[in-house]
Amino acid sequence: MFTSPYPSLGTAPQDPARPSGRAIARGGARTKARRADAAPRASLYEEVTGRIVAELEAGRIPWVQPWDATAFAPGLPKNADTRRAYSGINILILWAEAARRGFPAQGWLTFRQALGAGGAVRKGEKGTTIFYAASFTPKGEAGAAGVDSGGGAAAGGERESGAGDGRAVPFLKRFTVFNVAQCEGLPDCCTRADAPMPPRQTIPHAEALIAASGADIRIGGNEAYYSPGGDYVALPPQQTFHQQIDYYRTALHELGHWTGHPSRLDRDQKGGFASSAYGREELCAELASAFLCAALGITPTVRHADYIGAWLAIMRADTRAIFKAASHASKAADYLIGFAPEAAQGAARAPEAAKSAVGAAGEGQ
Repeated sequence: MFTSPYPSLGTAPQDPARPSGRAIARGGARTKARRADAAPRASLYEEVTGRIVAELEAGRIPWVQPWDATAFAPGLPKNADTRRAYSGINILILWAEAARRGFPAQGWLTFRQALGAGGAVRKGEKGTTIFYAASFTPKGEAGAAGVDSGGGAAAGGERESGAGDGRAVPFLKRFTVFNVAQCEGLPDCCTRADAPMPPRQTIPHAEALIAASGADIRIGGNEAYYSPGGDYVALPPQQTFHQQIDYYRTALHELGHWTGHPSRLDRDQKGGFASSAYGREELCAELASAFLCAALGITPTVRHADYIGAWLAIMRADTRAIFKAASHASKAADYLIGFAPEAAQGAARAPEAAKSAVGAAGEGQ
């Protein structure tokens, strides 16, 4: 819920100089303009949520890679000029758009960035809308709440203002980007492909990240879960999975929950089974696993649809839920990658290292 930072005339501090009628009229016009702007801002949340809900209603989970790995570039979407990876809701938007339109690359640019790089967007190409979320503090408020440097480009959600920050006002902006496949004349630095992933997923890098996290992981039994009270992750033996690569997707999902412990990222994990709070946390962990799998070059073979109904109910009740979940998931993925940043780098740098990994060689990416 947003609290308006603009006090009404009736509650404004007394001024010895009574404002003129013209000043009051100007103030009223500005207030009406701000109210008019609120509807377009809200519609951005509704627009993205509507896309995700439509995918779920059709039985598809939009953050599970829906493409043929042999024809689609691995990894996370990134800015082709700065090489900076997108995060939060923008990952889901660009993944889905690239898959839908058959783009073979994960690089994206704005129209101006394409020109600045020495190329151009081909005439008639249709761009993809992504989002930038940040916040500002109106003049006169105490402190300074500035731009959210942590997740602005991710359109990840609302900034949490601390004491003394004043009343930070969240805002959401949209930008149009184009895949490098829609451009021409770009230099090699913008169009070069990432190192191809090995025929078998980079399991050693996943193992390195899991070990570096220091999480208490207990192998055995036939259930996978995270225990907030005991602060441990339980996983079945890898050999019990129909496709052993799916062990890593499940492990990363449960580690996504593990990041929410009060001693780490401190998310609300008190919801009972089937509650909306439980569903929100499951959505966060599911997205975190998807983001981590992409960063590590892992393409699971399973799609868990256990919570689709709960996710639909959550998103229909709160159009910002998917933004918040994606923001929390990005933070969880970044937190885990922080334990072993070389794991994600090594996934693209040392493909030969995984050829002796578990199981027979699978389909390449």
